[in-house]
Amino acid sequence: MTANTPVNLWTSTDHARDYLGRADSILHRTEGESTLLEFVPANTHRLLDLGTGDGRLLALVKAELSGHETVGDDQPKVEGVAIDFSPAMLEAAGRRFAADPSVTLVTHNLDHPLPVLGKFDAVVSSFAIHHLAHERKRALYAEVYALLNPRGVFCNLEHVASPTPRLHDEFLRSIGYTLETEDPSNKLLDQETQLQWLCEIGFVDVDCHWKWRELALLVGRRS
Repeated sequence: MTANTPVNLWTSTDHARDYLGRADSILHRTEGESTLLEFVPANTHRLLDLGTGDGRLLALVKAELSGHETVGDDQPKVEGVAIDFSPAMLEAAGRRFAADPSVTLVTHNLDHPLPVLGKFDAVVSSFAIHHLAHERKRALYAEVYALLNPRGVFCNLEHVASPTPRLHDEFLRSIGYTLETEDPSNKLLDQETQLQWLCEIGFVDVDCHWKWRELALLVGRRS
């Protein structure tokens, strides 16, 4: 398995652009995203996306929520806040949301505590948090809990660790990688530990609602 090391290649423009070039082709990704949409409250007014990349997930959630907006309302109902630290990712997200004043881009490295952002009805993330050291993952989950309004939801579509090296190798080969070519930025952790952390922090209705090999959707609510 990938060691829990401080390596992080996402400051590299080439690394970020390589990912963006193949993001749409990740096997079963759309299944996980579709399942995630089921858990975002229809009355969400403020939405936070951690590690937004090019804003793909935030755009999907906002589009889903737009069906619940009041017809003819001139003001956007859903305010989105998108966090990332990669210049290439932020540039791509800026292009995606150039005509959407309801989205705010925030430059911030998730290795460090979240800045003051206010409260949110939903916090989402897609294939970002597994780049953090394990102790930082847990700390971030606690920060997310503190940001959520009552009955708010946290949806993390994540890359988790396989239970055995053989299954990890099979997953990598299924997505066109090998042990030698996988991203050294990955710091993979099993879903069971992460679900337990969410429960200990205070989240309720915690579960893994979708999984394909090492891709998993972890969800928890604030009571």
